[in-house]
Amino acid sequence: MSQYRSRLPMLDRDQVFLTPGGLGTSLLFREGLDLPHFASFDLLKDERSASLIEDFFDRFAMLARERGVGMMLTTPTWRANRDWGRKLGYSDDALAAVNRRAVDLMLKVRSKWQTPGMPDIIAGTIGPRGDGYQADARMSATEARDYHHAQIATFAATEADMVGANTLTYVDEAIGIAYAARACAMPLFVSFTVETDGRLPSGDTLQEAIERTDAQTDGYAAFFMINCAHPSHFQSALQAGGDWVQRIRGVRANASRRSHAELNDASELDDGDPADLGEHYAVLRRLLPRLTMVGGCCGTDLRHADQICRAMQRVSGIESPS
Repeated sequence: MSQYRSRLPMLDRDQVFLTPGGLGTSLLFREGLDLPHFASFDLLKDERSASLIEDFFDRFAMLARERGVGMMLTTPTWRANRDWGRKLGYSDDALAAVNRRAVDLMLKVRSKWQTPGMPDIIAGTIGPRGDGYQADARMSATEARDYHHAQIATFAATEADMVGANTLTYVDEAIGIAYAARACAMPLFVSFTVETDGRLPSGDTLQEAIERTDAQTDGYAAFFMINCAHPSHFQSALQAGGDWVQRIRGVRANASRRSHAELNDASELDDGDPADLGEHYAVLRRLLPRLTMVGGCCGTDLRHADQICRAMQRVSGIESPS
């Protein structure tokens, strides 16, 4: 049983936690690796390839220690569900094994970097059944519960502290994942993505998505996040405030201001402006009073993470190393 499962330290307002940057884009564009179906988990079958993932997380964990913040270690299993796994030739048993291997790798990283005063949380990453940028093929909440249950149950039998559903494009899938997480007694965060208009690809507003997910699941998610979008895409949606904004504790933003469609078609990495991204997080911290989980998504690296940490600590009034 995980040591943090009964109480998640990132729920303390004054403790900043860093998440890693964009693993897939780093492996694809910076390491020059072939990632069929953008599936980083497939690298875990080979020790040499797995060491690249370990090195990637080590760099961010080192930065977290240097900046004096906690770390959320998110398993590279965004694509490690049944549909994507079968496209890569994985059986159900092989998928379960690779999800367990991903947690073991994060445990290895945590053993090297965690300190008594700076805990590191391991989150088993759940990705959408579909594309991650579109909401054209949808499940009912019951179908989503049944679909995602196997991966969540696998994480529940490991030392993972929680599961995190990332880059969700419509509400029913989030609700179904929450049902499955509750059945497995696993803490959960839900992270939606948005288009350049601040709405989910389904057309729902962030407010509608969070409120409906909470209403249908009795508020089961420990918190909500936003990922795979630039802050300029959703800052205006947060300005009205309200109880639903209090439920957002995390943001993993893209480096680029481009739309999902533009990023999907890009042949070169758009890494944006790290300093500018950090300043956007300073604005987000004022709009999201409970924001503690921060980091990057597509196109981000250590430069972006450092600027984000510095901005968060400056705005939060938290003393940090010079």
